[in-house]
Amino acid sequence: MTEPEQTDVVVIGLGPGGEYAAGALAEAGLHVTGIEQRLVGGECPYFGCVPSKMMIRAGNLIAEGRRIPGLAGTAAVTSDWSPVARRIREEATDYWDDTVAADRFAGQGGHLVRGPGKITGPGEVTVAGRVFRAGRGIVINTGTDPAVPPIEGLAETPYWTNREIVRAEQVPESMIVLGGGSIGAELAQVFGRFGTAVTVVEAKPRLMSFEEPEASELIERIFTAEGIKVYTGTPADRVSHDGTQFIVHLSTGTLTAERLLVATGRRVDLAALGVAAAGLDDTARVIPTDGWLRAADGVWAIGDITGKGAFTHMSMYQADIVVRDILGQGGAAADYRAVPRVAFTDPEIGSVGLTEAGARAAGLRVRTGLAQLPSSARGWIHQAGNDGFIKVVEDADRSVLVGATSAGPYGGEVLSALQLAVRAEVPLATLRNMPYAYPTFHRAIEVALRDLESS
Repeated sequence: MTEPEQTDVVVIGLGPGGEYAAGALAEAGLHVTGIEQRLVGGECPYFGCVPSKMMIRAGNLIAEGRRIPGLAGTAAVTSDWSPVARRIREEATDYWDDTVAADRFAGQGGHLVRGPGKITGPGEVTVAGRVFRAGRGIVINTGTDPAVPPIEGLAETPYWTNREIVRAEQVPESMIVLGGGSIGAELAQVFGRFGTAVTVVEAKPRLMSFEEPEASELIERIFTAEGIKVYTGTPADRVSHDGTQFIVHLSTGTLTAERLLVATGRRVDLAALGVAAAGLDDTARVIPTDGWLRAADGVWAIGDITGKGAFTHMSMYQADIVVRDILGQGGAAADYRAVPRVAFTDPEIGSVGLTEAGARAAGLRVRTGLAQLPSSARGWIHQAGNDGFIKVVEDADRSVLVGATSAGPYGGEVLSALQLAVRAEVPLATLRNMPYAYPTFHRAIEVALRDLESS
């Protein structure tokens, strides 16, 4: 039997939050063993946030070029995917090589072990035949994998997920996207702008169904105007591939395309992680934690697997709390009242807190306010590409905002003011009694607040 190796903390999964926590704890003088079966840095820098936003930046430039006529002269835009692919390979991912990140962790004093880590007992993790005994505890940050729905025939086809599409050297002539959430919508629009004939198939009644209905309507309208076909409330029944193209069978007919992107959510396998050995339910979809991200005695969980939002910023936020808890530094516990999320479509959809439906389901007495960006001074000046709105959701009994959506150009940036208002529970009287810079997109917040009074 392998003799256990002693360490202070084992961090399973070195995605953004795990990498930060492991490095910070190592720099604080603890012996930290970081376990990673893929790439140090996780999904975000290699297959998610960073490469996808490079794609989006390029697609938005194409769209802006096409908006020149009527505003600034004439323009003929010809798309070219090669600089996008090159930038992803060379600047974002180092050809999917994590040497820089691994060396950075080692420089902080951390000890990297490659392979799938599994909890095999209290304070014990086994990976690649080695057993590690953690004196302080275990931090779980294994993230999630693409969730592939059990559609007949799909598993036997060469479909793409986010992990394959970021490696694309050229754009396909046509593509079907299964899933109309943030990832599916972002990538559908990017490839559509680079000349791919794109069709989005969403089983739920609307795109981005977790957002306000106004956001779903806006994105579907923009997609239609850009030539992206949208099928909502239409699940795929069967998928096949004939060697050259995909055939997707719907209840309403059949679709064909050169490529198929599956963007139907994310999944976690807690049983494979061995959480039962730590006294946790390995059949659950997420790991419940307290305000300090403690999941069990000597076990902390951060990131996607906590179910508080599959965002890099959430993982980093939680990681800081875990580091402080392990080091006994105190400070504030987790507060999830104002978690921001941004879909980097064009227009951007930034949201925070509760939607109107969510607030009503929580039993609040709700009032809403809405402002359309094209009617604002900045929207009128912006003209081409000015679609969007500001929606605010008020708890009328307390006269504070409990949620908001900022859709439009720079929607994610405008969201910051609304996030602060929700998080700090700024009184509506204070928000109304302040000047908003003119002419800015965020000035539409003032209009949305005024609209609350008439709702």
